[in-house]
Amino acid sequence: MNTFTPACWRYSRCWLLGATLSLGCLCGPVLSTASGAAQGKPNILFVFADDQCHETLHALGDVEVKTPNLDRLARSGVAFTNAYNMGSWTPAVCVASRTMLNTGRFVWRARQANLAEISRQEQSWSQLMHSAGYETYMTGKWHVGGLKTPTVFDHVVHERPGMPNQTPEGYQRPVEGHPDKWSPYDPKFGGFWKGGKHWSEVLGDDATDFLQQAASRDEPFFMYLAFNAPHDPRQSPKRFVDMYPQEQIHVPVNFLPKYPYMSEIGLQRTSKSKNGKITHSFLRDENLAPWPRTEYAVRIHRQEYYAIITHMDEQIGRILAALEKTGKADNTFIFFTADHGLACGHHGLMGKQNMYEHSMRPPLIVVGPGIPQGEKRSPCVYLQDIMATTLDVAGVPKPDFVEFQSLLPYIRDPGCKSAYDAIYGCYLADLQRMVRVGDWKLIVYPKAKVVRLFNLADDPQEMHDLAADPDQEQRISDLFARLLKLQEQMDDSLDLRAAFPEL
Repeated sequence: MNTFTPACWRYSRCWLLGATLSLGCLCGPVLSTASGAAQGKPNILFVFADDQCHETLHALGDVEVKTPNLDRLARSGVAFTNAYNMGSWTPAVCVASRTMLNTGRFVWRARQANLAEISRQEQSWSQLMHSAGYETYMTGKWHVGGLKTPTVFDHVVHERPGMPNQTPEGYQRPVEGHPDKWSPYDPKFGGFWKGGKHWSEVLGDDATDFLQQAASRDEPFFMYLAFNAPHDPRQSPKRFVDMYPQEQIHVPVNFLPKYPYMSEIGLQRTSKSKNGKITHSFLRDENLAPWPRTEYAVRIHRQEYYAIITHMDEQIGRILAALEKTGKADNTFIFFTADHGLACGHHGLMGKQNMYEHSMRPPLIVVGPGIPQGEKRSPCVYLQDIMATTLDVAGVPKPDFVEFQSLLPYIRDPGCKSAYDAIYGCYLADLQRMVRVGDWKLIVYPKAKVVRLFNLADDPQEMHDLAADPDQEQRISDLFARLLKLQEQMDDSLDLRAAFPEL
């Protein structure tokens, strides 16, 4: 179990900055669900994106993408600029991320968790909130198969699968100089248009309906609003795509036609037929664009990525407007994040099954009573810390099985050090590992017997691998030792010593 407890964590959870606030102390015992027992507790609105990279908010530095409503959230609260997903035991990284979020367990213990038993014990996130007196609502993407939403939420509509359907025309495209066989705004390809209305718009409808219901109720609400956007197929109405002329889209500075070690890290499979022909097959995400990558294809994919983000942002604006109409906005905490990031052309990659910053880091914004406005926090955290934070603001003592930590100490004290003295990352049981300590990051590929070293302060785009620098030998050894220690703490069974005996 996690034992990290910095000094600032020992402050009282009655953190709301004294007499300037109307809510008073948020700490206290768990309350029953009896009528009136939870009155006065803050409401919680959790807005969850899918595959959204940390860099895709205009207010946080991306000059190309248009996100006026997310920008408004960023200006109204605190943005965490080093939030990570811990990793995944499956190529469907969202499954692992969402399982950690909803159970509070670190990655390998989340994998081993008996989700049906967690549900029976009422230990899931939403059930903990319900036990504290909250009425719970859910719509959108779930993808935590062992937890059945009708069992763990009070109100559920339009539960969505892991992704909208993709079509053969949506892969290996576009090819410059050839007509594109797929369109992001043609409903004939199904996907987000399946059912007749774009899924992001349906979620906006559901959220406004939920808020109308909650406006007339005494119980505080916990709303879990999970977009499938901006996951592929990256579809949105034409007016959003037209906002981003492809010739004006910048290709990432770390663009590569081909990433080395594709096979060794689990993104490509190479086979040889009886007649000697070599064929390559790719992990689904990596099969979306032609191989090798072209700058043209990356511009088109990023055009569609930005468009669906802006379309989602418009729905978030509708949700925020509906919250204002309830009269409960002043007593509501809003959390926005995504399950992980996405490469979408960085490093010659398209998906999220890698240890680079663009794929491990989502945006993370907290808005609410007593939250400073327009501020940033740089300590390294995990996006799943949101679960522990909501328990904190609801006055629910954190159960022992919840390993993630509340974000409130960082919000109260900008100088508060991270609860995690190192950030751990993994992909599948034996393919990729990562450790970040301070500004230094070590990526480990055991099958390739390769390590990669980056200084994130000097090289935030991770373009200059320093692993071959003789001056970094001790640093690599120290980081590798720290990774081994984290493996023990995480119940990670991969034997990295066998792959790297020299370290």
